[in-house]
Amino acid sequence: MNETGPIRILLVDDQPLLRMGFRLILEGEDDLAIVGEASDGADAIRLVRELAPDVVLMDVRMPVLDGIGATRAITASGAHAKIIILTTFDLDEYAFAGLQAGASAFLLKDVAPAELVSAVRVVASGDAVVAPRITRRLLETYVRGNGADPASGGAPAGSSSGRVPIGVSPARDPLLEDLTPRETEMLGAMAEGLSNAEIAHQYFLSEATVKTHVRRILNKLHLRDRVQAVVYAYETGLVVPSNPDY
Repeated sequence: MNETGPIRILLVDDQPLLRMGFRLILEGEDDLAIVGEASDGADAIRLVRELAPDVVLMDVRMPVLDGIGATRAITASGAHAKIIILTTFDLDEYAFAGLQAGASAFLLKDVAPAELVSAVRVVASGDAVVAPRITRRLLETYVRGNGADPASGGAPAGSSSGRVPIGVSPARDPLLEDLTPRETEMLGAMAEGLSNAEIAHQYFLSEATVKTHVRRILNKLHLRDRVQAVVYAYETGLVVPSNPDY
């Protein structure tokens, strides 16, 4: 998050009316500022480099380069911008691919104004918007398939961390060896959809201690946020999908 001024936001959507609607909502907040707009993913990549936004609201279906490819490129570039994928359905293959590509969250396009504002603030602060259980449900749904990437014509999607794609039997990631037994337990609990409060209750810890564990896990595994930790747990086989009726 920008410590010296308002949260800087880049709007990326090929529909001008939708960008206008988001602009009207977000510019009504003193701590939020729209620094640019893009109508396709290629332009988004350029503007992230030029404008250094804190948060990018990214549509997925766009000409030239879609939001999944743009998200993957922005994440790989090392830009500090956090990306929120805009999608139509909560169980959407594009939302799945967006998280796998490195997005920190996804929101429905018909999100309520107050929820949109809150989501931008939360993501800018470094936290995750999508509830762990929703992330888990999304991954459970698509992990049972072949991990197809809608942005690449059905080819297996590469993970956000460059590791084995979801849907392919993974080798154990050597980075997992850097975790303590307690941190491994915490990562598993996060991937199962438990909140910090629930993890604290289950393991008889304070929430502050759980937050410390989460921060150390993210640092050791080079992950951007809690959502990426859940994705990682599935990608590396630490957590396997539950029964198909989940």
